[in-house]
Formats: sequence, C-alpha cells, structure tokens
Amino acid sequence: MLRRCNPERNYDMKMISTLIHGVLDYIVGIALLLAPNLLGFAEVGGAAVMVPRLVGLLILGQALMTAYELGVLKMLPVKAHLMNDYVVGLFLAVSPWIFGFSHRANNVWLPHVLVGLVILGTTAMTETKAPVRATR
Repeated sequence: MLRRCNPERNYDMKMISTLIHGVLDYIVGIALLLAPNLLGFAEVGGAAVMVPRLVGLLILGQALMTAYELGVLKMLPVKAHLMNDYVVGLFLAVSPWIFGFSHRANNVWLPHVLVGLVILGTTAMTETKAPVRATR
C-alpha cells in the first residue's frame, strides 16, 4: 500500500522547543562567561578570554529580550534570535583563526570551536515559533 504525502505535516527536524532553547541559552551564556577560568586559560588573556565572555554576555542579553518562555522583555522575535544565534555560533567557531590563538593549547581554542558548533546545531533544530502564551 502506498502512503500519500500529507502536505499538512511538518517534516522539519525542529526537535528543540523554544523553552528548551531558552534553558540552553542561559546555561551556555553562563558557561561561556566562566569558561576561561574553569578550563584554565584565563591567564592567556586577549581575544581567547574576551571572546567567550563577550559572547556569553550577548547570549544572556538576547535571552532576556527574546519573546519566548524564558524571556523577560519579550521584544525580540524567536526567528531574529535564531538568526543571531547562527552568526554567534559561526563567529565563536572560527574565532581562534580570526584572532590568531588557534596555535595555543587545545584547552584554549577547542572550547570556542565546540561551543560554536553546538550553538549552530541546536539553532538548526529549534522551533521557530514560541507558543502564543510565551510571547506575552
């Protein structure tokens, strides 16, 4: 028996709800702020330390302003948030080469790449609309 394609069914791989994405935003933002100290590269200084801290602040600020379940100000649409996440994830992943610290020890540059790739992956799998009750 042949199955007919149902045009009403959404075949996107959007497995992550906006609520879970919001939780991840706060966790990743705080983790990036603490990463240089926790991973032992705070003494390196420069961009290797400043990039994750600034990106962490950006992620936390954006989370507070997004119109989803865990947003406080609810000014930024989820789609705009996700577009920013793509830019931030890519920037974080390539930052060791942009700022010239890719030659350092693995504990300095690898977290930037891995977290950037995780941001890109989770963003690609996140629903683009929050439930209506979450946007108010």
